[in-house]
Amino acid sequence: MFATRALRQAAQAAERTPLIRFIGKHQIPSKVDHTPQPHPASPTGALPGNSHSTFSSYRDHAQQHGPLRKTIDTGRIGSQPGAKLGPVAAPKGMYFDRSELPVRFRRAPIEMSEIEAVESGGAALFG
Repeated sequence: MFATRALRQAAQAAERTPLIRFIGKHQIPSKVDHTPQPHPASPTGALPGNSHSTFSSYRDHAQQHGPLRKTIDTGRIGSQPGAKLGPVAAPKGMYFDRSELPVRFRRAPIEMSEIEAVESGGAALFG
């Protein structure tokens, strides 16, 4: 039963012709320019932070959860106090936590009647 289905599908695949037709022969470009270019839709038309000419140069100076350099200059992790690494205050208009938001953007407090209605599946509203 399954053998017939498999043979039928194989026959259909053998006869199948693709719907997309390409014009001309596929040619690999002889020279590809891999230098960084700004995105065509970039508002400034320039690369961000033009201080790094290569990705390795960028990676040596990038920070994610600490330096990404292959060697750390200080010798040991934690040898510098956190205050020496720079400010941790959020820029103006940005917040680290919901509790720092203006009151109108904070979550409304949940009332006990709402909690009881959710826990009882709505039965507490009619009881």
